[in-house]
Amino acid sequence: MTPTTTHPGLDAAILDYNGVLGLQPTADQWRHLARTANWPQQDLNGFQNAVWNARPAYDAGQLSDMAYWAKVLGAHPGPRLLRQLRDADTEMWTTTDDRVLAVLERAHHSGLPLFLLSNAPAHLSDVLDATDWCRRLMTRAFYSARLQTVKPDPAAYRQALAATGARDPRRVLFVDDRADNCQAAERLGLRTLHYTGRITDLEAALLHVPG
Repeated sequence: MTPTTTHPGLDAAILDYNGVLGLQPTADQWRHLARTANWPQQDLNGFQNAVWNARPAYDAGQLSDMAYWAKVLGAHPGPRLLRQLRDADTEMWTTTDDRVLAVLERAHHSGLPLFLLSNAPAHLSDVLDATDWCRRLMTRAFYSARLQTVKPDPAAYRQALAATGARDPRRVLFVDDRADNCQAAERLGLRTLHYTGRITDLEAALLHVPG
């Protein structure tokens, strides 16, 4: 691969979704999901803990929608409630950051190949794949449910890195909002940006724009 006009030091970029392109769910969205689940209103923290405790296996494709929500709720939801839960959960994760998308538009138009590497369950993966931004901007998208493993497992990074075609991992930038995910990428030789919401950091890393 040859250097791009955007950033002469990069052959490609691999980006996380949630916390980078995707905005974190709001408190209202969490409360809506908890109400949908018929969870006690005063115990939102308990609901969030139940959601996160079961999430790694769900994201890794080891649990169906039904099995995941049965673990969260402690009982199997009926078909109607299951659809409502899945829809409310998916909606929480599909709001994107316009600032980040604008930077990615510039990187894409300049010729930098962009790849998505996200911890996401099967249904959310399908929804993200169908978005306009993913179809236009991403050379290829990788999701944990399809990979059958979640970041920071090295296997997830290796599959995305191989797809870039880069001979030198130091010429591939990995962007994630979690430090542990970045550290795992660094151990494989990738250049990393621990993204904390500062759009100037992303511009500097992807577009070679001084921060």
